[in-house]
Parts: sequence; structure tokens; C-alpha cells
Amino acid sequence: MKKIIINGNKPLNGEVTISGAKNSTVALIPASILADSVVTLEGIPNIQDVHSLIEILLEFNVKVEFEEEAGILTIDPSKMISIPMPNGKIKNLRASYYFMGAMLSKFGEGVIGLPGGCYLGPRPIDQHIKGFEALGATVRNELGAIYLRSPEEGLIGDRIYLDVVSIGATINTILASVKANGRTVIENAAKEPEIIDVCTLLNNMGAKIRGAGTDVIRIDGVEELKGCRHTVIPDRIEAGTYLTAAAAMGEEVLIKNVIVEHIEGLVAKMEEMGVDMEIGEDSILVHESSDLKMTHIKTLPYPGFATDLQQPLTPLLLKAQGDGTIIDTIYPKRVNHIPELRRMGAAIKIESDTIILNGPNELTGVEVTASDLRAGACLVIAGLMAKGQTTISGVENILRGYDGIVEKLTALGADIKMIEE
Repeated sequence: MKKIIINGNKPLNGEVTISGAKNSTVALIPASILADSVVTLEGIPNIQDVHSLIEILLEFNVKVEFEEEAGILTIDPSKMISIPMPNGKIKNLRASYYFMGAMLSKFGEGVIGLPGGCYLGPRPIDQHIKGFEALGATVRNELGAIYLRSPEEGLIGDRIYLDVVSIGATINTILASVKANGRTVIENAAKEPEIIDVCTLLNNMGAKIRGAGTDVIRIDGVEELKGCRHTVIPDRIEAGTYLTAAAAMGEEVLIKNVIVEHIEGLVAKMEEMGVDMEIGEDSILVHESSDLKMTHIKTLPYPGFATDLQQPLTPLLLKAQGDGTIIDTIYPKRVNHIPELRRMGAAIKIESDTIILNGPNELTGVEVTASDLRAGACLVIAGLMAKGQTTISGVENILRGYDGIVEKLTALGADIKMIEE
């Protein structure tokens, strides 16, 4: 069992380079199997989710090479076979559900175990299924696995209105429709940067997709897709995580490889709080910031404040003066970090899905558990701020989505290490 140990209250200085986006990567990898020749992905983060996806590809007889240091992933799906994967590795990974759309598109069939990943309350896949069925597929759920089959004549393009804005359902419907006959129109589509990234890859492979990044996406089906090279966008959630750590404990920290417009919601809130930042073209320099003002956070679909950033921002809010609230409209039950912060001495509580904070707080190091990926990021930042030693369990959850977090923070001057017990 891995644990992270942090001796807190140490100033951070230096620079950190943001890795490729986890939430893009986990969709780009399944999208790559739609090609009939080699796809090379650059800027891939060395995280557990990527290794899990590689293991799934190997079971499908896809040839894969991952140069971890360089972040280059080569995928050759030319000898891929369609085999049922009702459980095992595919179940442990939330993003494995993108294989549903990809397998349906490539083979006209698929058996995929229902996804795992972080438990953040109910995450239904009814909109994914709605998309597949609109294209003519038959979908049935048996014993926690989804059985997909397209009709004899193949999938047929159609107009699909998603009842809720869903990144997963938008991407899965795109994957299913790129080789369908005729035109597919997805309305009320999600607009996240990761969706644009996936559509850029697919268009480079020969797909005909227009409107990615808007709420109406049009796809004209093509007969074949070919391999290409593609560089993943930087991880906006990782960028936001290091921004908040730098604002909390930094003297002068430069965060490089950032697309600033992807985190405008966070940057605006941090400026509102009084964080001293210099915004560059693809970097942000954070100066020492004191006398922070408390604010109110409400998470919304992109371009609103990202649900994945409410947990990493919480420790910084605890440093600010006044009363604040956090309302997560995407995952109202995303509150597992709150009891852990209370154990560290935070004046924070939950009242009917609203997180209420009073500040400023002096945090003290204790033993805490990372229940999910972004709760883990929150506790790491809280540990950097706390007096004394913080021991974090559930580290596997953090390693699922943060590439080299211990090394990156150590380089900034944090006293942090990972141990195995």
C-alpha cells in the first residue's frame, strides 16, 4: 500500500510543466482504434489510467508502445480483434466506456463491462445508450455488461438531442457516428476542450466533424479512417491544481504549458480572491499572495467553473478571510474531502449539498484518506499548507490522474515523499 507523507508549511519556488490532459487521453486512446494504421499520440501523461487502457488494448490484440519519459504512445490497431470484455480490467476504469462507441463503430458489435473509476455519486450512462440507439444500434444490459450490436446495413446517422450536457455521452456518440451512413447531428453537446481535442484527432484520421466546442456537432460518416500523429492538449485540471498550490504556499512559481482560456473560470475566481498572478501566453507566474478574500464557487459545464477544480481549490479558500460557499451542480455528492479537512482543523461543513467555509484556517497535519482523484489533490495541497506531518492513504486514486506529482512538488521545494507499506 502506497502512502504520501508531507511535512508542511514549506514555501514553494521554481517552475512546473503541465502534462498532457488525462481527460483527453482517456478518450483519444479508444478513438485511436478506429484507424486502420498506426496512430502516434504525443504528450501522453504517465498515469495509472493510461497503463490500464494499454492493458485493455493489448487484450484486443492491438500493438502498443509507450515511451514514458518522452510521453509518446504508438498504437497499431491493424490486427485488432473484437472480443467480449464484460469484466476484468475494463471494469476498473471509468473511461473504458469509450470503447463502447469505438467498438460499435469499428466492428458493429461489442461487449463492455460497466465502468468503475472514482465514485462521485450516480453517473448514469443512459445518454450514451440513447445516442447508440438513435444510430440504430441495439443495446442491452446483462449482469453489469453492455451488449452492443449495429444492424446489418450498419449504423445510420440521425439527429440526437442529449437531455443533459454530458462529456462522456458526447464523445461516445461521436465515436459511434464517425463511420455511420449519412449525417449525425448531436444537439446540446458538451463543449469541453477535451471534446475539441478528440475531434481534432478524428478529423486528422479522416473523419468529417464540424462544430466541436459548440453545442451542435455535425458528423458526416466516412468509410475509413487512417493513422496520424496528434499532440494532446495540456491538462487544465492539473494546471489548476498547481496554480492553487502555488497561490497557497508559493513565493514565486511559474506554471508552464498552460492554455489559459481553458481555466478562465478558475483564474477569475483566484483574481477575485486577491491572488497575485502574471498571465503569459502559455504560462502563469504566481507571486506570494497574502490577505486573500473568501469567495463563492458554483460549478457548471464548460466554460463555467470545472467540477474537477472545486476540490483542489478548497484548501486555498480555507486560507482566505470571511465566509464562503461551494455548490457543485455537476456532482453534488462530491464532498468526501470535507471530513478529512475537518480532521486537519478546517472550519468547513456540508448543509444540504452546499459546502460552507469560514476562514482563515490554520491546518494541522494528521492521517487522511484520498477517497477519489481530486479529493487526493485537495489533501496534498492541504498537507503542503498544514503545520506538521500529513500522511495520505488511498494514493492509488491520486496516481490515476497526476503524472509525477511527488517529483514535481519536490522540485518546487515541498517536503513530500511516497512510501510503500
